[in-house]
Amino acid sequence: MQVANNKNFNDILASSRLVLVDFWASWCGPCRMLSPIVDDIAKEFEGKIEVAKCNIDDAEEVAAKYGIRSIPTLLFFKDGEVVDKTVGFVNKAEIEKRINNLL
Repeated sequence: MQVANNKNFNDILASSRLVLVDFWASWCGPCRMLSPIVDDIAKEFEGKIEVAKCNIDDAEEVAAKYGIRSIPTLLFFKDGEVVDKTVGFVNKAEIEKRINNLL
């Protein structure tokens, strides 16, 4: 699990694997509910995908670039491009389904 910020975001996206980025903030209740699910996903798909968490309060440039207006938002990247997106709390099964469809 990586921590994404304004400086390293492009490096994270440079991965040849599918990249899942969780956009969140510490003051966001649904984000706190989603966080352990994203942690589980990172362990479950280790070696298959890259997972990063991006605190929008610490990475305002990245959040603005990708139009993050509501959190939690999950963006799925392939070759540096957004290929899927969820906004709001989603369950683990839904995230797994999206990942498996993209792999």
